[in-house]
Amino acid sequence: MKNHTEKQKSLSPLSQITNKNSGGRDFSGCNLSGIDLREVDLSGINFIGADLRGANLSGAILTGANLREANLSQANLRAANLREANLSQANLSEADLRQADLCGAFLWQAKLSGSKLWGASLCGVDLREADLSSAMLIEASLIEANLTRANFTDAELCGAMLIEANFNQANLTGADLRWANLIAANLSEANIENANLKNAKLYETIMPDGTIHQHHIAFI
Repeated sequence: MKNHTEKQKSLSPLSQITNKNSGGRDFSGCNLSGIDLREVDLSGINFIGADLRGANLSGAILTGANLREANLSQANLRAANLREANLSQANLSEADLRQADLCGAFLWQAKLSGSKLWGASLCGVDLREADLSSAMLIEASLIEANLTRANFTDAELCGAMLIEANFNQANLTGADLRWANLIAANLSEANIENANLKNAKLYETIMPDGTIHQHHIAFI
């Protein structure tokens, strides 16, 4: 009869993840590219440095999961729950994060270029020095998000909720901020060259030059 350790070794990575009795919680460095984990409870699992390229994680529960330095490029994370997950230095380029919940997640220096974040919840998220160039953040919520030195070059932020977000020294070159809500946001030292701020709400917003904008609508 196989002991517990032998049984765990004989299980596939998918079986270890989905079988709560397998004891499998550490998948750091594992090759899980293309794996199908739709709507699976992955809360608290260790995926540090794992290869999850093209994985289907739509609707998955990843609260508190450790995905530091993981490769999630082109992964499907639509409507996934990533609250308080660690995604620092993770590669999420061209990932589908539409309607995903990333509130309180840690995404320091994460790569999100070309990612789809339509309607995603990123309240209080830490995106310092992250790359969101050409990312789609239409109607996303980034209330009180820390976006210090983040790269939003050519990003789509139309209608986004950016109340009290910190864009200090961020690069917003060519970003689309039409109808975005930037009330009380901090844009100090940010680069907004060629950014489109038509109909954006900028009341009590700290502008790049340090002045505080006192009008509700700007650049009409």
